[in-house]
Amino acid sequence: MITKFSVLYVGQIELDNIGLSGTPADARRYPNERLVEAFATAKDIAQAMDDLGFYCLWTAEHHFQREGYEVFPNLILLSTWLATQTRRLKFGCAFNILPMWHPLRLAEDYAVADIVTDGRVILGVGRGYHTREVETFGAPMLDNAANKELFEEQMEVLMKALNEEAFSHHGKHYDIPPPVQYRGYELTEITLVPRPIHRPIEIWQPIASGKTLDYIATRGIKGMVTLNGEMIFDQVARAYRDAAARAGRPLQLGQDLCWGVGVYLAPTQEEAMRRLEPAHDERYKWFAPFGFVRYADEHGRPWGTPGAPARIPTLRDGVEQKAWLCGPPSIVIDEITRFEARYPGLDQMMLHWAEGIPPAEFKEQLRWFAKDVMPAFRR
Repeated sequence: MITKFSVLYVGQIELDNIGLSGTPADARRYPNERLVEAFATAKDIAQAMDDLGFYCLWTAEHHFQREGYEVFPNLILLSTWLATQTRRLKFGCAFNILPMWHPLRLAEDYAVADIVTDGRVILGVGRGYHTREVETFGAPMLDNAANKELFEEQMEVLMKALNEEAFSHHGKHYDIPPPVQYRGYELTEITLVPRPIHRPIEIWQPIASGKTLDYIATRGIKGMVTLNGEMIFDQVARAYRDAAARAGRPLQLGQDLCWGVGVYLAPTQEEAMRRLEPAHDERYKWFAPFGFVRYADEHGRPWGTPGAPARIPTLRDGVEQKAWLCGPPSIVIDEITRFEARYPGLDQMMLHWAEGIPPAEFKEQLRWFAKDVMPAFRR
């Protein structure tokens, strides 16, 4: 049953001239005075969510985005600050892009956040997808196999550091500790100081395709599935459950997953779509070139595969795919109820903030959702 309602805010500023006919995504340029506005917005939204009874605010790590779409470079630092501005709300990292970190520094930073916020920061990891970011930090992105190899070794180091009293690791990319003399003896192991105090450690990773699904499911990493069509979500949910079962982790369908969906409330579906459409289209101007259109045709083939559509989606496509829920609270409640009935293990739903919606408008949407939708799912 869905009982935890969260929000994904990737860190966009309030954008001007949005929509398909608006400013081209690559032509956007904002001065630093505008880019830093996202931090005040994060605080304002977090405090509203805290008061309204939401579970978690998820944010996204990105770098160098002068276009204004995603401007948070350090989620652990941001989340730790936001925890001081709120009382109960959790803060999720969606995601710390591991190839741009040293895994020990990420483990240390997360451990500090876990301790000082009393467990209110949730760890998330990803491989990245922006070549401008990952390659600039000296990690591979153009070479997918090299990126995967590096990420998996980094995850091995990260898990050892977070969970073991003392450890060592000797691989292709990391030699931990190096065989150096220290105070008269040769190092053979080290200890992360401090380690997190809230265990077991909850780790999330995006599931964008089947390429990483087995890796995530077999290791007990939870999966975030965001803005997928319902057929793609169903394929992912069943594959995740089956992979976990093969690894000796029997799960209910939907368990250890988070369903990310776009929501816009209005008195009618037509009005909701009319008001949301420019912001929806702004989102896909930026994200569609990265391959983030996870819809399926009537045969279950993902868009972009031979015979299936390959284009920027319309909002009507998204509503038909059940990736976007638009209309009065009654329609949204019915769709959520139908969805949770299909996935008895699913307990988390995340609302996606379409990148073109102004902060004040989105906050009003949160108030309405909390008032007229969330009470239907209080168990």
